[in-house]
Amino acid sequence: MFTGLIEQVGEVESARQTDAGRELRVRAPFTDLASGESIAVNGACLTVVAFDGDGFEADASNETLALTTLGALPVGAALNLERAMRADDRLGGHLVSGHVDGVGHVLRIEPDARAQRWRFAAPRPLLRYVAQKGSICVNGASLTVNAVDDAGFEVALVPHTLAHTAFSRTAVGDAVNLEVDLVARYVERLLTTREQA
Repeated sequence: MFTGLIEQVGEVESARQTDAGRELRVRAPFTDLASGESIAVNGACLTVVAFDGDGFEADASNETLALTTLGALPVGAALNLERAMRADDRLGGHLVSGHVDGVGHVLRIEPDARAQRWRFAAPRPLLRYVAQKGSICVNGASLTVNAVDDAGFEVALVPHTLAHTAFSRTAVGDAVNLEVDLVARYVERLLTTREQA
């Protein structure tokens, strides 16, 4: 589990396609990663398979590549990174599983005083889980939804978020990984099974 609070911004150092998926080498300023631990890379939960102090290696399966932006990221692309939360951590964002639900796109970025207002297109099946003032995970970052309609949603990015995430290198038209609120999915599932009982 993750919180959606980005710890570091990394960069794709190399990528190699294999029959099983894509092997990624990520340059990252962590000093204490361990092989086998989970790390969210732009919101997708991956397993660290090697770490040497300058970065880490992880494998993205074909399933992950089909549901995320990780298969199309070029060398040099900026990445939002978060290690899995510990049991004694504060939950400053919201509960994030690292299981990306789909891919959206940046439609618009507008200044809003010191912040910026971002509008994202999202797949219609995911929008039913998005609620105004609710939470959504975009490229691994826990964000509050300011507005939502049938085509997409809007969030406000404050200066701190812009300065400490890969959003500073994200532009209109870029694809982003989306994970809807975990609670919304379980509530829908409970209601559906109750109606079938």
